[in-house]
Amino acid sequence: MLDLRTLRDDAELVRDAMRKRGDEHAAGLVEETLKADQVRRRLIREVEVLKAERNTASKEIGAAKGRGEDASAEIDAMRRVAARIKALDTDLARTEAELRDHLLQIPNIPDPRVPPGEEGEGPTVAEWGIPQKGEVPPHWVLGATHGHTEPGGSALPGGRTPLLDIERGAKIAGSGFPLLVGGGARLSRALVQFMLDLHVREHGYLEVLPPLVVSRDSMTGTGHIPKFEDDAYRTDPDDLFLVPTAEVPLTNLHRGEMLSADDLPLAYVAHTPCFRREAGAAGRDTRGLLRVHQFDKVEIVRICRPEESEAQLELLTRHAERVLELLDVPYRRVLLPLGDLGFANAITYDLEIWAPGVEAWLEVSSCSSYGDFQARRSDIRFRPEGGGRPAHVHTLNGSALALARLIVVLLETGFREGEGILLPEILHPYLGFERLEFCR
Repeated sequence: MLDLRTLRDDAELVRDAMRKRGDEHAAGLVEETLKADQVRRRLIREVEVLKAERNTASKEIGAAKGRGEDASAEIDAMRRVAARIKALDTDLARTEAELRDHLLQIPNIPDPRVPPGEEGEGPTVAEWGIPQKGEVPPHWVLGATHGHTEPGGSALPGGRTPLLDIERGAKIAGSGFPLLVGGGARLSRALVQFMLDLHVREHGYLEVLPPLVVSRDSMTGTGHIPKFEDDAYRTDPDDLFLVPTAEVPLTNLHRGEMLSADDLPLAYVAHTPCFRREAGAAGRDTRGLLRVHQFDKVEIVRICRPEESEAQLELLTRHAERVLELLDVPYRRVLLPLGDLGFANAITYDLEIWAPGVEAWLEVSSCSSYGDFQARRSDIRFRPEGGGRPAHVHTLNGSALALARLIVVLLETGFREGEGILLPEILHPYLGFERLEFCR
């Protein structure tokens, strides 16, 4: 949520930022928000004047009664004032709700470093490794023809256990809910354990196991509501939401709290399944694991003082990149342009990895700084050293990493004709095996 004072003091700056985002609706909301703010302030002043009159009248009525005088006229006048105050309070509550609704719909002001451009036009600011060339079967073929069965372990009927079973997943829950079996399930678990260990032991994050449902207030606090409510899975009648990302519960750990400057920065990591309807993405990249409604993800969140924000984004992004480097997966870091910037984001780096089987760069992580946008919505503040005026913290988060597309790339880059799918050496202790074999 933007600071209302920023809108009052520099409305044109905000309008210009919205237009750069390509959001004319938000640019128009700036004027509507200012009008609602003016009405709100006028109502507050009028109520304060009337309440002062009521207090004065109340004292005069008390004094008149003490002198034995008739105060019926004054009492009638005070009742009319009280009725007017009640009506104004109703108007004020409605205006404040309208004002908040407008503010919740206005996206964040982009960081000055964010370049112009639309989706796919962001500059590559860093690269690591050499993307694999050559023809490779796509992961949905590899997932259906390769797997791993533990010695003496059970198998699917017929004795053939592929690591990816799209058909059975669809039978259970519908399209977009893949089923990982045997070696696929083991690979997913190994990746999660490896990433959690790395972020806790080497990067200093505190591991959290959060609830998998979150409240409307929590979703609003991170900016997922009202903008993206249609993309969320909601429970009825509880009005709870399945987590779209662990960013939501981790950021809301401190909703409504006053933190100490000495405790900052805070760093949290969590593994959760993530649920997204992605209502606007129908028909896009739907084969295999490219675009699914449920996927596992390890998320890192950092909460810091405003002056630390820029350095914290670089640190958080490096932590996500380190996962890819240890897995020996080449990647590129892309700075998202204005036309591809998320609603609540001030600046975002995407980490993309090359999938040779589908011949595409796949986003496997978004590392973002939100400034104080989420903190204002969630009322997360800190008290500076020396007892200065409380200020809102800055929040940052990143996928480190999302598993579905990472598994896509591990399968496609690890495939060796006649040898199976070779898996990164660093995962071997977590897996208990080195490769996925062809299912005969």
